[in-house]
Amino acid sequence: MPTYVAFLRAINLGPTRKFPKDAIKAATEAAGGSDVETYINTGNVRLTHSARSVAKVQAALEKAYAAEAGFEVPTIVFTAKDLAALTARAEELHAEHDPSGQHYVTLFSAAPTAATAKAVHALEHDGETVVVDGRAAYVLLDGNIHTSKLLASKEFTALGKGTARTVKVLRTVTEKWC
Repeated sequence: MPTYVAFLRAINLGPTRKFPKDAIKAATEAAGGSDVETYINTGNVRLTHSARSVAKVQAALEKAYAAEAGFEVPTIVFTAKDLAALTARAEELHAEHDPSGQHYVTLFSAAPTAATAKAVHALEHDGETVVVDGRAAYVLLDGNIHTSKLLASKEFTALGKGTARTVKVLRTVTEKWC
C-alpha cells in the first residue's frame, strides 16, 4: 500500500479548534489509513492507504476529520516520494538563499496558477524571497512571519489556502517517514 503524509491546517489554535493526536490517529484509521503515526501537535500524519490517489486519500481524511473533530479540517496530502522531493527543493533553496530568519513552506492541495505564481514572484521586499514550485511556496525570511510584508500581501494570499511548516519540520518528517 502507498505511503502518504498529510498536513492538517488550522488545528490546535485557540480553544475551539482542538484536535488531539489520539483523535487524529483514530479518525485517520476510520478513513482507511493504517500504520498511522503523528509528529508534533500541529497535524503531521503518516499513513498507508489502499487508495492510489492523493485526492481520494485527502477526501477520505477530510471527511473523517470533520466527523471526529466537529469542524472542517483542511488537509494537504503528499505521497512520501513527492514529499521527499519537496523537502529536497526546500533544502536547495535554503542553502542558496541562506535566510538569517525563518524558512517556511506553504503546502497547497493544488498548484497555484502560473499567473498567481508570477505575481508573487514579482514582489520585492528586502530580506524576503518566495519561490512557488508545484504545490509549494517556499518563503525565506530574514525577519519573521509576523512582520513579513510578502506573507501579508494580496499576491501571496491569491496563491490559495494552504498550510505552512518550517523547513525544520519538513526535514524531520521526511527523515522519519520518507
